[in-house]
Amino acid sequence: MKIYGNTEIVSALSQMVESGHIPHAMLLHQDDGGGAFPLILNFLEQLYGGNPRVGKLIHPDIHFVFPVAGADKPVSLQYIAPFRELVLQNPYFYENELYSAIGIEGKQASISVNEARSILDRLSLSAVEGGYRTVVLYLPEKMNVQAANALLKMVEEPPRQTLFLFITQAPEKVLQTIASRCLHLRVQPLSPEADAEVHAREAAGNAMLQDLFHDLLDALVARDLLKALETGEAVADLKVREQQKTFCRLASEDLRRIFMLQKSASLARLPQGQEDYFKRMAGALKPTFPRKALESLDRALLLLERNVNQKILFTDMVNQLYTL
Repeated sequence: MKIYGNTEIVSALSQMVESGHIPHAMLLHQDDGGGAFPLILNFLEQLYGGNPRVGKLIHPDIHFVFPVAGADKPVSLQYIAPFRELVLQNPYFYENELYSAIGIEGKQASISVNEARSILDRLSLSAVEGGYRTVVLYLPEKMNVQAANALLKMVEEPPRQTLFLFITQAPEKVLQTIASRCLHLRVQPLSPEADAEVHAREAAGNAMLQDLFHDLLDALVARDLLKALETGEAVADLKVREQQKTFCRLASEDLRRIFMLQKSASLARLPQGQEDYFKRMAGALKPTFPRKALESLDRALLLLERNVNQKILFTDMVNQLYTL
């Protein structure tokens, strides 16, 4: 996982591991979309002896906590799969991208006392591999007072080899009783060059996903079911579920462009360099296709949230589109 800048923090964290003098609680202050997660994962890989499960976010002794929302007072564990996929796809994610990934856009996200109790329950168990037990808590400023008070004693006097790593974007809003127990580290913002590289990588990934959808449309127009199914299988084989969600969103945007182009060319805003492609698709597809295809993509997004088997999901979606 690439780290941009922050060489002083990287060095300091490495020295902690080498010396064995590791503070029991650290508060990393980053800007939204900053680099705290890559720093922490690099540090934990060293702390856990290069265990490859750390980089995959599946080490049994590392617990990830983040704001969630819901009437039934859920906890982070209920959303851990899409969280992992988001971090693995882009560890420089923005806060709103997290809420989009776990399906709580527009809701008031927080870290509740239920979450604090869940953390304490997990820390009451011995480390599976006999080393450190670590809690990585994203946005402690989202903890309510009851949650912070429930965690306070554990943060003040943690059992041996218990580590708290907090990532904040507003340190002044972190409850003082928690913040005062932590070593504070300021994660420097990405340089313009690094920020451009991060966005370029994201753009390249999106272009690849858009190309997949265009391949699918070409196969549908050509009435080549085998090619269409092969493209659907390629989407199902994407390693990160968040990429599959992005595919559906990008495909939906392209379908709206085609719909607007079919209604009136003056209303359509087409990506530069792709005007001819969209005009060809607008002429080749039935006027009813974009709206019905959007329904299929919306359904696919919903089923992805429910962890439906991806191969079945996208095979079914391709078959639906083929019949349109």
